[in-house]
Amino acid sequence: MKNPGNPKKSYQRYLHSLNIAVEAVIANRFRSMLTALGIIFGVAAVISMMAIGNGARKEILDQIKLVGVNNIVITPILEKGGSSGGSSDEENEGQKMQKKYSPGLTLEDAKSIQDIIPTVTRVSAEVSYDSYVLKGGKSSSAKLVGVTNDFFEVYNLKVFAGQFFQEEQMISGSPVCIIGPSVKSRFFSQEDPIGKTIKCGGLWLTVIGVLENRSFQVDESKDIGVSDYNDHIYAPIQTVLLRYRDRAYVNDALLNQREMSVMIFSGGMMSMSENSSGQSKENFNQLDKIVVQVSDSKDLDVTTKALDKMLKRRHQQVEDFHISVPELLLKQEQRAKDIFNIVLGVIAGISLVVGGIGIMNIMLASVMERTKEIGIRRASGATKKDIIFQFLSEATIISISGGVIGIAFGVFFALMIHRTTSILTIVTPVSIIISFGVSAFIGILFGYMPAKRASDQDPVESLRYE
Repeated sequence: MKNPGNPKKSYQRYLHSLNIAVEAVIANRFRSMLTALGIIFGVAAVISMMAIGNGARKEILDQIKLVGVNNIVITPILEKGGSSGGSSDEENEGQKMQKKYSPGLTLEDAKSIQDIIPTVTRVSAEVSYDSYVLKGGKSSSAKLVGVTNDFFEVYNLKVFAGQFFQEEQMISGSPVCIIGPSVKSRFFSQEDPIGKTIKCGGLWLTVIGVLENRSFQVDESKDIGVSDYNDHIYAPIQTVLLRYRDRAYVNDALLNQREMSVMIFSGGMMSMSENSSGQSKENFNQLDKIVVQVSDSKDLDVTTKALDKMLKRRHQQVEDFHISVPELLLKQEQRAKDIFNIVLGVIAGISLVVGGIGIMNIMLASVMERTKEIGIRRASGATKKDIIFQFLSEATIISISGGVIGIAFGVFFALMIHRTTSILTIVTPVSIIISFGVSAFIGILFGYMPAKRASDQDPVESLRYE
């Protein structure tokens, strides 16, 4: 006597039902393909949207690495000159000159920040000038940046060859420099630059180090304190201030000139210092930027407030500086992008649901068409479970096939988006697994109702159905 619960027999029954399901899908392959379109485009949309989201997340993380972790950037606010259009303009100019005078961002500000605020770990003072570089008959424009060694620590820049500045070189303002890899490739492509000299503006500088190459894909105009580190020449900040230019002295001269202008205005005379051209005034700040690094991200907010109060006090309550926290700005941008990607993902997910409803509709129609076939199978010994498994297998095969094709389309769309729009897209195994799993689940979910309906049909009535 055969055991009705024999696993081998049950396996054969399920395999037979699966073969019938595959034959039915192949026999109606055009209808099956149309049924799977919703799943195909739904999976493709999910993968491409997740690829865009992953690309955006990677860009944000790369930007955070470029600006450094837990950094606060302080930059000067430059005044703009007005035009000489009449006595009212002269009076307004005179009133502006009578305001409290601020020296702008200075090295003393940077030193005070380091000494006074306890949450600060590093302070990088920077001054930069657009200059011209000469070496062995070659010439090119470049930016000369005066920094301290804290600059390289703040931005996590490493030396590929040579060394960083020595303490004595920074104090005495020695004519030495560290160059970016782009500068090395232009002027020292066939030789070792360490120990060689290069002329930047009016300065002859000895190269003591070359920075490691840093991939750069961030728009330099964004207000996050980022620049192309590969294309700059770095010298000790004292070297730039002592040997090249120190705007603080120009600032002191401007103060005396403004005081004289106020006296002239009070006598009703025209000021010789008035900017009649209407163009922006020159930057008279000694520094172009101060980057403050705090010990912990939770201290960013309180440190920003302390910096604002301290600098206002040092600048005679004149708010001629701007404080920004690049990491927080980038995280806010990331949150906005995440919300946008979630919305797009939900829209793409809706198309998967629509595809599942399409599968259910077609399967219900298929059950009606194959009523007699169901009756014959039931009469020949098939159980309700066999019928459910057969039609559920058909829906799952259609769904999984659509998922596989959708994965191929999704990867293709992601590549096309990157090539045509320059938007970074990253397809990950997780996105493929999720989309494929969802497509299979949708096939089972929406295929169960037609399968259950098929199994519930009366065998006798099914055999009579025409």
